[in-house]
Amino acid sequence: VNVFQFMIFGISGFYYAHCISVVHEYVGIHGCSETDGEDMHELDEEEMWHADFNQKRGVVTLPDFANPLEFPHFYETSVIEMTGCKSDVAFLTKIFKSPPPEMDAPHTSIYLKDDVELGVQNTLICHVTGFYPPSLSISWTTNNANVTEDGTFNIFSTLKVTPVEGDIYSCTVNHRALQGQPQTKTWDVDVALPSVGPAVFCGVGLTLGLLGVAAGTFLLIKGNHFN
Repeated sequence: VNVFQFMIFGISGFYYAHCISVVHEYVGIHGCSETDGEDMHELDEEEMWHADFNQKRGVVTLPDFANPLEFPHFYETSVIEMTGCKSDVAFLTKIFKSPPPEMDAPHTSIYLKDDVELGVQNTLICHVTGFYPPSLSISWTTNNANVTEDGTFNIFSTLKVTPVEGDIYSCTVNHRALQGQPQTKTWDVDVALPSVGPAVFCGVGLTLGLLGVAAGTFLLIKGNHFN
């Protein structure tokens, strides 16, 4: 990859509710190289949608809502934009005689989309940022066994999982700037058992309190009897 065309634009919108103004920031990222391309849209630093050119479809990355958002014709528009972008890359490569690109190593993090519940399907998210050139590979393992591979230029990669206590998951990112040393982030299933300390102390305190009331009542009755 010798030349990379990258375009970013942001639009701030204003929404009003109960007479209070709220500012939301929309960002669209469109870029390509000779072999790869990206089209991603986000709102308030949360990705909403990106184009998966390998699967030839758009991917909605927002959480499930009662009325899910739709992005009509976004993927078809992305394909047209990528065609023009790659044409520009070929033209610029010829003009600038393919200067060697600077490389930035990616930064990777892994986290679970929802709170962990054993035996309930969830989604692990592998978040990769700050890398250049855009060619990137992401692979997933469960207990050291490869389960899937995503070779597209996406900032987010996800894996459907059903956590079982003791499972270990990993996300491995490979990039030219890593010079043959892939980044691997792991996540293991660790469910904290509920604490019984406060409940026990509360129960003991309540019991002692009741005993004190009973003893006091007994002495009061006994004192009145002798009087």
